[in-house]
Amino acid sequence: MTTVRPESRLQQSLDDVTRVLDRHRVLETLTHRQEGPKRDLLESLQHRQNLVELHKRLRAMHPADVAFVLEALPPVDRQTVWDQIDADKAGLVFVEVSSAVRAWLVECTERDALVALLTTLDPEDLGYISEDVPPEVLEQASRTLESRDRQAFEATIQYDEGQIGHHMTHEWVAVPETHTIQQALADLRSRAELPPQTDRLFVVDARNVLRGSIPLQALLLADPSLPVLASVEADSTTFGAVDSVQQAASAFERYDLVSAAVLDARGKLVGRLTVDAVMDFVRAEADMRTLKQAGLTRDEDLFARPVDSALNRWPWLGINLVTAFLASRVIGQFEHTIRDLSALATLMPIVASIGGNTGNQTMAIMIRALAGDQVRGSGARRILSKELLVSLLNGSIWGVVVGIVAVALYANYALGAVMTGAVVLNLVVAAVAGVAIPFGLHSTGRDPAYGSSVLLTFITDAMGFFLFLGLASAFLQ
Repeated sequence: MTTVRPESRLQQSLDDVTRVLDRHRVLETLTHRQEGPKRDLLESLQHRQNLVELHKRLRAMHPADVAFVLEALPPVDRQTVWDQIDADKAGLVFVEVSSAVRAWLVECTERDALVALLTTLDPEDLGYISEDVPPEVLEQASRTLESRDRQAFEATIQYDEGQIGHHMTHEWVAVPETHTIQQALADLRSRAELPPQTDRLFVVDARNVLRGSIPLQALLLADPSLPVLASVEADSTTFGAVDSVQQAASAFERYDLVSAAVLDARGKLVGRLTVDAVMDFVRAEADMRTLKQAGLTRDEDLFARPVDSALNRWPWLGINLVTAFLASRVIGQFEHTIRDLSALATLMPIVASIGGNTGNQTMAIMIRALAGDQVRGSGARRILSKELLVSLLNGSIWGVVVGIVAVALYANYALGAVMTGAVVLNLVVAAVAGVAIPFGLHSTGRDPAYGSSVLLTFITDAMGFFLFLGLASAFLQ
């Protein structure tokens, strides 16, 4: 038995596909150089042979691995790979790719083929990608669903992407509260297969109101003659369909859940949230948070057109340019001080840099706490107090180190004292900004990561320059 690490398998899959594509291009180039009546035949044979090998490799790969390969390839190669994916697998790959690549696939796939691809998806997956598909295509695909699947699809898309109802599955195992353990086991055995991530069955009354759940392990070990109500968990975790998926993700992580019941306002069982859906949400949120922290407005295809990438990045670049001009004006107010003591120009970036580093550390902790819903009421004040103490401690230590270096370089004790004071004060400013920026954004209903690094850089740079040059102007003139 050979054990393959997931990272190795992904890279191996990409290398295999890339190797086939490279050989395909080389052979095409050599064939084009051939002269004579057999040129077209040779070209057709080698083209067919390479595509057959590519198709065979893609067919053996997991849809998620194929999605990884598509995201890592430039458009020309991506199109070649996409055309060789089996129709029954293309839908699953379409679900797995990033939203940016999914948009590219929508553009390059004919409408009829796109509709056929969507009809292979289950209603939950169709609802999951509904925002990335043209409405007319989505409507045409949904009309082909059976009545029950169409109801499930329509129930999914009525919820926002941030609500649990948009991510829940409509497949679960439920038994009446009047059943015995033996009857419940018989019901399980009568099924051809169990829904994915089935780790428990739900017990409902005649009105479909949830009475509790029984883990499969407890079901197998219980006395067959007992009623199912005797084995239900006393504290089953449940969610409302309109609850936040972010809160559900925290609960899944905290309680090591595999699945949980989703209820409507009357307590009726309407769905089931599974760990794979939660993981997909967490991954997408983490990716988007990273992009937002850098000021990007949406996900971006690695091989997107330069114009599209530029438009995605320009809003916060413009804001950054404005803040940079403001920071430069702070320096401009102390031109005479810099002119009189040139050492200030070389030492000034150090104060801003160490302040930015401290602020980013504080902000990262604050954003994580807000994402985990760990900051409420006076919690922000306690975090601020703690971060102020940390910044004072670090500022005192590293400020003295920087001051000693400045004295050693320029033999000016007053300059060393100014450096020490500026570092301490700017680290305090960075700590305040690192807490206040994400908390302020969160309080106004915005993502605490969105553009926070740009704002933090402006504050630590401007205040670092102001504090250092202001102290220098006061004590070194």
